[in-house]
Amino acid sequence: MNDKEPIVKITKTDDEWKVILTEEQYYVARKAGTERAFGETYKKFKEQGAGAYHCVGCDTKLFSSKEKFDARCGWPAFYDPAEAENVKTKTDTTAGMVRTEVICAKCDAHLGHLFSGEGLDTPKDQRYCINGIVLKFVPDNAEKK
Repeated sequence: MNDKEPIVKITKTDDEWKVILTEEQYYVARKAGTERAFGETYKKFKEQGAGAYHCVGCDTKLFSSKEKFDARCGWPAFYDPAEAENVKTKTDTTAGMVRTEVICAKCDAHLGHLFSGEGLDTPKDQRYCINGIVLKFVPDNAEKK
């Protein structure tokens, strides 16, 4: 039996999203953009300790520091979502290739892409390559409050 509440979708207009997101967050989350590799958010990500990563648009918990690793790709990387039901994937055929897009299940924010079979030394040999600008870090001690 699943004790978790069903996901209630969040729907907003573009104007409403623009009020709560920065211009760069809007571009990535709502227009499926990509932030610059090895930027400030990536540097901060590498320094963050124990905690959870929430969607910047709806505050849904997506990933945990327990599943993060440094893939040296320039973007935050996780080998598994912390709350699998909060992360969904779909086929992405943009950019002239077939990839797996990663999306917030609650607000449909574009998060990044999932790559598998890269020979990574992770429990699942997969990499959730996520734009750090769409993640909000919540330290463990703050999440428990």
